[in-house]
Amino acid sequence: MYSLYRYVSTQKRTCPLLSVQPVRGLVDEKFQFVVTNLPPNQKVTLHSLHQSDDKDFWEAFGHYVSDEHGSVTGFKHESLGGTYEGTEPMGLLWSMRPIPGSRHGLRLRKRDIFRPMEVCISVYSGHLSQGFSQQTPLATSVTERWYVAPGVKRFNIREKEIRGTLFLGWIYIRFYVKEVIGGLVEYRSALLASHGFASMALEYLAPEDMRLEDTDASYFEKAYQILKNHPMVKKDHLAVLGLCLGSVIALSMVSYSKVIKPQCCVCISGSHLMPVDKSLSELFEEMKNHADKLYVNENNQVIHRNLILSLPCQSAKVDVGRIKCPLLLVNGDDDQTIPAVESAEDMAMMMEKAGNRHLLEILTYPDAGHLIEPPYSPHFRATNFKLQWTKERIVMLWGGQTKPHAYAQEDAWKKILAFLWQHLASNVK
Repeated sequence: MYSLYRYVSTQKRTCPLLSVQPVRGLVDEKFQFVVTNLPPNQKVTLHSLHQSDDKDFWEAFGHYVSDEHGSVTGFKHESLGGTYEGTEPMGLLWSMRPIPGSRHGLRLRKRDIFRPMEVCISVYSGHLSQGFSQQTPLATSVTERWYVAPGVKRFNIREKEIRGTLFLGWIYIRFYVKEVIGGLVEYRSALLASHGFASMALEYLAPEDMRLEDTDASYFEKAYQILKNHPMVKKDHLAVLGLCLGSVIALSMVSYSKVIKPQCCVCISGSHLMPVDKSLSELFEEMKNHADKLYVNENNQVIHRNLILSLPCQSAKVDVGRIKCPLLLVNGDDDQTIPAVESAEDMAMMMEKAGNRHLLEILTYPDAGHLIEPPYSPHFRATNFKLQWTKERIVMLWGGQTKPHAYAQEDAWKKILAFLWQHLASNVK
């Protein structure tokens, strides 16, 4: 035993090494991984594991073969199989899925944005597709993914019945993006602030002490005025950004409101076919009356888009010809929730007729679905969802295919940021 110990201790160690850089970064920042000290042409599996704020475990993995130097490099070598394929180091994030045996219909969303998304990345011998918890990894590294950059400040908004959160960016830029989003979901606004914007996430689906009957145009106008009067916000450098129903609201407000006059507007997966001219309660009641138009596929997943197309309010669709500011539409052509592509085409024709088509920019991504999230977020084709107008829990089909959807999220985010900087940061003093 003693002789063996001495022999091992005097040999040069050749244990595999795994490096993931950066160790800490924003969620929209790429990382790179490198595995060294492997035998040449060795089959290995790169595996990522994350425990969500809801305590569910998510994983992704790729199959690699080391090169003649015994190395695997994410930006150079291809994954030959697994949850993603190709030269896709970020596939360890965007192809994540719940581990086997998890609850059905999960969606990964960050709730506590002041805690990082910790991802454990490991390398295993051989090409594995299951049973990772029963195997011993050759090497492991942990990387932190943040929605909040150092220096970003968070403030609760509880003023004039308005409920929301204000994030102030890491540099003194006096303009803001008002993110209209159901519930109080903060991660996108926090990420916008991490890029220097003052950004407000606005809660509107039955905020505390409020009824849906009271959530109408005046609610959003009051929120706009609060931000407009904030000392860190420049009054003539304002924008509105919405996702899904938030986009529907944004289009209505930008078209008709005498108070909300932003310098630009971004709508992700939205439509002009369901104008919010009264309260959200009345809009939901109208949708409830046409619930028979919901289609359920063979997998018991609800396709929502047909209901929107059947609404009689199409005859009273939002008059986007009234819009006076640059408008960016971001859509996936496999959106099964909102007829966003058809809506964009009709909006383009309406704006052409009205003479403001030059204000419209449309991004349409092939095989992308409804939930176009920040870069490298996992793709969710279908998840659990509660219908607001019936309170029924269903499985909603969002659409999209994993790899093209991941591309859409990365490309759209870059273009959204560029669009906001172009129209908000010009002539800032």
